[in-house]
Amino acid sequence: MNDLGTVSLNGNLATLSFERRLPFPIDRVWAAITDPAERAQWFGTTHIADGQIVIEPEDPPAPPEAKRVTGRILTWQPPTNGHAVFEHEWQQRIVEDSVVRYELRTDGDATLLTFTHRGLSERNALGFVPGTHAFLDRLRAHLDDEELPGWSERYAEVAPNYPAWK
Repeated sequence: MNDLGTVSLNGNLATLSFERRLPFPIDRVWAAITDPAERAQWFGTTHIADGQIVIEPEDPPAPPEAKRVTGRILTWQPPTNGHAVFEHEWQQRIVEDSVVRYELRTDGDATLLTFTHRGLSERNALGFVPGTHAFLDRLRAHLDDEELPGWSERYAEVAPNYPAWK
């Protein structure tokens, strides 16, 4: 398994996908993706309440109103029998409304994270895939208790691995 994401098309909508094997128990990974205090460390200020999510990332470098994400939580299934799902709408001014899904499965003494972001245009999916890669690398560093890579620097490092916009 490599850390690169993929973009697939279904008609005029795209889905970006990543699979990451994280050497941590599922409960630890669940906390990192759903606990607002933990998300703030690797992704940005996050508020989760009353079935809603609001995310205000520090990166990428853009006006706050362009980065702000809101939406309803669609699935909140904490770890049970080695499986968990956190899925929410992604409503952001700069892209079409879409859905983000974190699916976790126990894999021996580790956790397999399958991340998808579906409902984007091809252009936006191709633009988001290196940024998502950078955020997932920051998640891994957070879990490892290591210094987080700078988002912009990591984006620049991984972007050449992804196809350019058509």
